[in-house]
Amino acid sequence: MKAGLLRAMCDIRYEDIEKPVPRRDQVLIKVKYTGICGSDIPRVNGRAAHFYPIVLGHEFSGTVEEVGEDVTSLKPGDRVAGIPLIPCMKCEDCQRGNYSLCKNYDFVGSHSFGSFAEYVCVPETNAVKFDDSVSFRQGAFFEPATVALHGLERTNYVGGRTVAVLGGGTVGMMILQWAKIFGARQIVVFDIVDERLELGMRLGASAGINSSREGFMEEVKAITGGKGFDYVFETAGNAVTMKMAFELAANKAELCFIGTPTRELSFSVREWENLNRKEFRLTGSWMSYSAPFPGHEWELVAHYFASGDLKLDDSFVFRVIPLSQIDEAFELYKRPGAVKGKILIDSEA
Repeated sequence: MKAGLLRAMCDIRYEDIEKPVPRRDQVLIKVKYTGICGSDIPRVNGRAAHFYPIVLGHEFSGTVEEVGEDVTSLKPGDRVAGIPLIPCMKCEDCQRGNYSLCKNYDFVGSHSFGSFAEYVCVPETNAVKFDDSVSFRQGAFFEPATVALHGLERTNYVGGRTVAVLGGGTVGMMILQWAKIFGARQIVVFDIVDERLELGMRLGASAGINSSREGFMEEVKAITGGKGFDYVFETAGNAVTMKMAFELAANKAELCFIGTPTRELSFSVREWENLNRKEFRLTGSWMSYSAPFPGHEWELVAHYFASGDLKLDDSFVFRVIPLSQIDEAFELYKRPGAVKGKILIDSEA
């Protein structure tokens, strides 16, 4: 079969490799789309890959081609989204249902060969079936949609309150929609690109605020009556927005950091003192799993994509690139600001 094989830094090639065969409790998936995740970029264009050669790709959709022995929940022809984490199921964290915190995990597309290929094998439990009304493009967004829902649920979220979403990328737009689905009274999206704010408004935000503009905090005070927000979700992993989250929080608010920072971060005494004076709760979120594995997050994404309440706006997808041109996709990321949205790799093109 053909695959995008990463042989070294900045050296990803469209090559023939051996087609995998499903073992006991595994399924072979004929891949349709794979989204390029932010974590894939430093693995290709930097030195973050765990080993070479490796086939990356973990945000994927496709159809079941073949099932291994003892597989009972899936059959050939089923439309599925891939679940990349393969926890050990033996450690203390796994026994408690905290699969994202497993230290002995496998991961499709980083620790083992992934979906930048025509076919990929995964355990039966690592493929979630979705309805015919759900597109394969939507299927490739299951993973980021579950990351967003998991982050929402890391707080004690209840409807009827105010929500701030910092960062208008894929996860931020998904958080916005989950907050709306579960009854937020008011949702405000913050970004420095007006097009992302406009997208947020299309998806149900009450307002969009460009935080690069002088005096934007006056807009916040006007919208919240000077109280701040009950829930703040940081999705950009940026030092500016992580500090901003502390400023935007209301008294007794709940904050969740979902974005992954890439640089050192420091707070001044005045900035950090917000945590004390407002008595807000701060937590983090990592991946998207709960018990029983893989968790209700994946079931709810399938349900709400099918119902139409969870939407995939056309602007989510920046470009669809054939697997044969995967090297060109990663070249685009070498130009800052060139990629505006998700690039999907089409394994069938």
